Amino acid sequence: MHIFHQKRELKGFLQGKKQSTVSVGLVPTMGALHQGHISLVRRALLENDWVVVSIFVNPTQFDKKDDLEKYPRNLEQDLKILELVSDDLIVFAPSAKDIYGSDVESKTYEFDGLDKVMEGEFREGHFDGVGTIVELLLTAVSPDQAYFGEKDFQQLQIIKKMVECKELPFKIIGCPIEREPTGLAMSSRNERLSKTTREEAGFIYETLQTAKTKFGTESAKDIADWVKSQFNENTVFDLEYFQIADEDTLTPMIKKQEDRKYRAFIAVYADDVRLIDNLRLN
Repeated sequence: MHIFHQKRELKGFLQGKKQSTVSVGLVPTMGALHQGHISLVRRALLENDWVVVSIFVNPTQFDKKDDLEKYPRNLEQDLKILELVSDDLIVFAPSAKDIYGSDVESKTYEFDGLDKVMEGEFREGHFDGVGTIVELLLTAVSPDQAYFGEKDFQQLQIIKKMVECKELPFKIIGCPIEREPTGLAMSSRNERLSKTTREEAGFIYETLQTAKTKFGTESAKDIADWVKSQFNENTVFDLEYFQIADEDTLTPMIKKQEDRKYRAFIAVYADDVRLIDNLRLN
């Protein structure tokens, strides 16, 4: 495995490998790797000659200092997990100073309103931080393709918009959500849940599945009211938001249109840990 902590060294290595017939894939992560990340790495390995896995807990996308401090970090364990997947991966684990320089700050982006709803309503500045770090990583690696999980579907759409607006020559690929046996969407944050809460967290996915069933016959408002009632009766999970939105524009669904694809989005607190999930409805 090839491990780099500085952009300069990584670029030098890749320049020595990059040819017109050689493709490079990028899997950006914040570490605390799980099978969701590994599924992205495996797909990238299938579709590229070289794969870079970045491991960097990005400070500019955290709207709460406490959340940043509690985010799980274990580079040694992450490297062991990646070694089991392939001993020929490229790992990029930079410091904040190396990736950002002297000013660890976000750029400001225009995302055509994709950042104003759902996560954007509750996490001020979050998507500017996401856009900044992804642009920096894409520039550092210059991959042919970069892979992101659909658990963060709003983030995925925003990254695609950023690449489009900046006219960057990189293909952004979304990959299906990987779930735990209970249905809970795999996330590094799951490690912070108690064993009991983690076992009961399948309730979130079960709620989304029922919402999908209801989508065929009920209005978005009625479904949202039902979801709220389910969480009001639940003593373990606190609902932050539930929203049915257009997949492309992320605008809330008012009246169903047959030619549009819709997705249900949800954010929930459990054990002071914030969990998000989503599910395509049609």
